[in-house]
Parts: sequence; structure tokens; C-alpha cells
Amino acid sequence: MVTAVPIIRAMESENPSAKGQVLIPRSPASIAGVRGVVWLSPDGEIENLTVNEARTRLRPDSPPIVCHGRNYFHRLDLRPFPVFDILELFAFVRPARFVLPTPRGVAEELGLALPVSHENEAEVLLKAAHVLLSDLAGDADAHAIVLAMGRGAWPWAAAVLAALGRAPTKKGEAPPRNVFQGLAVWKRIAQWEDQAPATPPRDLPVEAVEARAQLVRLLGGGSEDRPEQAAYAGAVSAAFLPRDRAGQPRLVLADAGTGVGKTLGYIAPASVWAEKNDGVVWISTFTRNLQRQLDSELDRLYPDPVEKAAKVVIRKGRENYFCLLNFQEAVARLRTGGLDTSGGEAVALGLMARWALASRDGDMVGGDFPAWLIGLLGRNVTLDLTDTRGECTYSACEHYGRCFVERTVRRARHARLVVANHALVMVQAAHGGGDEGELPNRYVFDEGHHIFAAADGAFSADLTGYETEDLRRWLVGAEAGRRSRSRGLRARLEDLIAGDDEAIEALDEALRAARALPGPGWRQRLGGGQPVGAAEAFLVAVRSHVYARESSGRNGGTNYSLEAGTEQPVSGLLDQAGALEAALVRLRRPLSGLKKCLIRLLNAEADTLDTATRNRIEAVSRGLQRRGVDALTVWADMLKALHNERPQTVIDWFSVERADGREIDVGLHRHWSIRPGPSPRRYCNPPMAH
Repeated sequence: MVTAVPIIRAMESENPSAKGQVLIPRSPASIAGVRGVVWLSPDGEIENLTVNEARTRLRPDSPPIVCHGRNYFHRLDLRPFPVFDILELFAFVRPARFVLPTPRGVAEELGLALPVSHENEAEVLLKAAHVLLSDLAGDADAHAIVLAMGRGAWPWAAAVLAALGRAPTKKGEAPPRNVFQGLAVWKRIAQWEDQAPATPPRDLPVEAVEARAQLVRLLGGGSEDRPEQAAYAGAVSAAFLPRDRAGQPRLVLADAGTGVGKTLGYIAPASVWAEKNDGVVWISTFTRNLQRQLDSELDRLYPDPVEKAAKVVIRKGRENYFCLLNFQEAVARLRTGGLDTSGGEAVALGLMARWALASRDGDMVGGDFPAWLIGLLGRNVTLDLTDTRGECTYSACEHYGRCFVERTVRRARHARLVVANHALVMVQAAHGGGDEGELPNRYVFDEGHHIFAAADGAFSADLTGYETEDLRRWLVGAEAGRRSRSRGLRARLEDLIAGDDEAIEALDEALRAARALPGPGWRQRLGGGQPVGAAEAFLVAVRSHVYARESSGRNGGTNYSLEAGTEQPVSGLLDQAGALEAALVRLRRPLSGLKKCLIRLLNAEADTLDTATRNRIEAVSRGLQRRGVDALTVWADMLKALHNERPQTVIDWFSVERADGREIDVGLHRHWSIRPGPSPRRYCNPPMAH
């Protein structure tokens, strides 16, 4: 069936260099449905095609306008090629904005009439393109970025340049020099500035009547009358009374049924306390969904976006945030040919650059980063740009002053409400404050039934191949045959300790001792029974012990992880444990000495060190203590317990971790026990924080 419909389209003969021209490509618009394909021709004719008919019409030299190109080609069972994807244009024009990745979702976000059929959806694609291109006028950052994307053959590049009033590069004309310079967003993101330390909060109480009054303000007029919610807010306010005895915080365990409105019920007293006392309340959740819900609910408390940005901060682990150094390295590979421009990486990095400039806080997991971009562009140029490998160099990074994580940490110190997650809160507690400095003195734990699991993860210890290899990489840096930017202690410290013979000697000794930890290729060596160093020899013995005690009789022929108790270890395991314990003590000694040298330097030159250098020394000192001395001390205690009687307050066990039928880790684990007992199995005594 063929139907003619009116469509919005500029004539091809119009001058593309004229200011603000909106030129819709003369390409068909197409929707791939479950039963067939809708095809809207450039002349306004709509056809309903079969999948096979659509396949014959699709040509790379005449790409259609679609919504979510990957899904479109998946439905047609074809290999993708560049198309006019309306979602890519949306991500470019309106970065860091939420939209459902469907024609209906785009129409709703742009204020267009909602489509009721696939034919309407095809029309929506053209109208949406017109609206989006019209929005580009006056966008100062768009031109430099779209030039780089044009080098990656982005189909929308010419239309975007026309909308910006810029002439596209003519065929045969040399592209501008340093065309990828437009992707250098790390130069355009404003630097954060350190503020004076926040003053300690006061201890004014929150009365139940104040909490209920705040709840009424949050609900606004015309809200449903829920007496249970008001009672809940009044009861929770008791948690914000000042403590009467040292070491005994105010604690309220509040439970209410579904639909009561618990979220606003505790936001009310928490916000009152924060404003009355010039303090910060941390609200901790378990799921990202609840974090997003809280962020939305707090619009009631702070309807002004500027005020909300100053008083509400969402805090997550570093692995959730866009890393400028990772992005810079990806752009560098693009410049040198390490990334294939014809494969769309230039387009993907351009869209990421647009998002980074517009993002509220650089949060890529549950923040304002569109999740559908991952499927559209691929993981390697989206989520892999976070610090997924744990290789952050902190103050040694050239982008430290613009880092999204560091900016968020500093904002949290002066906020009123910080929305975090249980894992981060427990890690901060385990480290005595961590990046936040002093620990907050008011918390609200939502989804409290998950607290024990989060505490267990933060306060447990794992002497495994993965953990020990990670420590070696942090100490030694990138080694031959391994792609990593980890710089190692020598690169991070050499300029700081130059001329200090004691510190240099401690550094050299630590790097020599670190060779006892697993190096690149340790998994293959464990499987072949050819360990190198004390740690790998111990892990080989642990692996043998676990398989010897494996009760299924399949000799490890299972895809699941295996566990075994530490009692009556196999022959040779205790000897290897003793050798590794001695190696860890040898490594701990110089790391402790190196930290003392840095503290001495900090004290001796406190008046002359600039802020950046002081922060750098303090960060490395904290790292030496937490990642080095503390971890090595716990691991040595765990190994010593294999020879002696295990403390009754903990549970130890060995494991071989498997995934998809292959071994990924081997090691010794220690968790805290709720009740003392002789059982070595974690499922006999549920662990918790100590």
C-alpha cells in the first residue's frame, strides 16, 4: 500500500552556508516493526514492506532515517552501516537529557504529537530532526565537535553544520588541521576549587512537630491525607536528637508498609536537621533505582535547580564516573590511527564529548548518561571510559582539577543531603572517612535489610590472586605485555623524595619485595602448576586443597565456584603459607618506612609546599597505609591463623572462583561472624561487620 503524506523537508538547492539553515536529508524514513517495515520516501510516499523487500532497498550510499540503528538492523538481520539515527542527533543536540529510545519517546520529549501507528512514527522522525536541528543555533561547542565526527563519516554532520551556519568540507578539500582537537573537552570543563573546611554542625534537635510541618510543605496542597506518613516522620525525628553518651549514637529502627510514603517521611526530619545545624545528612540506599527516586523526590525540597545542585549531591564509587584521562587516551588513539575512524569511534567519542560538557556530575551509571547509548555505540567507547580497572592516579593525574569524582567529593562536604549507597558508606566507615575526611554524624539507611551484606563486603578480607596482583600493579606499575596506564610508586614519588636517601632506599626495597606477588599471566601458571614467587606458590597449594576437598566427585568439572574449609590443609600448603607470610612482612616494612618519610616531608616543609603537592603527598600516604600496610597486616594474620587456632570471631575458607567454566580467581577469605563458632564455612555462620 502506498500513501502520500505531507512532510517537512528543505530543498536541496538551498544555500547550506546560510546562517541557521535547517536541511533535512533527502533520505527515506523507516520503521522496522514486528511484522514488516514502514518506508517513507523522500517524496512523502509511505509503503509497508516485507523484511526481504526492505533489505533490497537498504544501501549505504542512501542511508535511511531511523530510530536506534542497531535495533533496526537487528530486526532486519543485517550487518549495520552508518544511518541517520535520530537518537544520535538527539544525543548531540540535547546531551544529558532523558528520552525513551523510541519514536514515541522522542516525540514526547520534543513536544510533538504522539504517534499511534508505525506510519506516524516514520513521520515523527522527520519532524524530530527538524526540531533538533533548529535547536542548534548559537551552540558554541557544537562546531568543533561535529568536525571531528564528520571525519568518522557521521551522516548528520552536513545537516548539523548547515544548522550552525557553517559550510561543510567540500569533496576533495583537505580537512582542517587538528580536526580532532574539538574532542579535547578536558580543556573546557571548569576546574573545581577547594573551599575552607566545613564547620562542625551544631546539635539542635528536630522536634516531631517540625518534621511533620516540613512534610506538609514537601507534599504541597491537594496531596492525599496519610496519617501514617506524618506519624512516621515524627517517629524518625528521634534519630536526630543529640547523643547523651559517647559511643552510643541515637538509633531509630522504623518500619512501615508499602504506600505509606517512607521516602518523604525521613527526608522531612533529615532536611530540617541539616538546615538547622548547618550539617550534612547522608541518605544511603542499596539500589540505583532508589537513588534515582530520591533524586526526583528532592525536587520537592529544592525546586530551584541551582539551589538543588548546591545542596544535594549523589555519591557513588569511582567506577561509576566518566574518566577524563581515559577519554583523552581514547582520543589520542583516534588521532594516531589506533581506533578505526570508519568504524564510528570518532562519532561515538563526539557524542561522549557532548555529554561530558553537559553532564551534571559525570555519573555514567544511573546518572544523566543515556543508557541506550551503550547499546548504540558499544561498551568500549562508553562504560569503559570509567575507571573500571581501578587505575586512578588521583592528584598525580593532569585532569585532577577537573575530575568529576573529585568535584563531587568536594561538593558533598558542603551539601545538606548526600544520597549514597551502602557499599560506599561502609567503605568510608572502614577507612575512617576516606575521601570525605571526617565521617558524617547523621545517616539514614533506606533498604536497611541489605546493610549486613554491604558491611560484610567492606570489612571482609580476601587474599586472592586478583587482590594480590592488583597490589603489585599499584606498586610496580605496568609491566611488559600488559596494557595499563598504572604508573607505579616510583613514577608517582620520584620527584617528591628526590634527595631523601632513606625514602629512595625504602622505595627500592618495596619494589623488590613486591615481585613476590602474582605478576601478569599468573592464572595460566596456576593452572599449569608452574608458579613464580611466594604468592603464586601458595595459590597453587590452595587450588590443590580445594579440588581435593571438592565433594561432588567431578574433580572440578563444574562451572560453579568451589569452596573448602581451612582445617587439615593438604601437604605443603602450610609451608607455602609460611613463606608467603614472610614475604608479606618483608614488603610491609619498607612501605611503612616510606610512609613515615612522606609524613616527615609534609611536616618539615609545611610552610613551603603548595596545596597540590601537599594533597598529593597526603593521598599517597593514605594509599600506602590502606592499600599497603593495612592489607598486608590482615593477610599476614590470615596466613598465621592457618598454623594456629583461628579466632572465633571470624570465618576463614578457601575458594576457587569460576565463571563460564574457567577459573578466574583462587584464594583465602575471611569474614566476620555474628556468633563465635568452629565452622569454617561462610554459609554456616552468616558474616557481618565487626
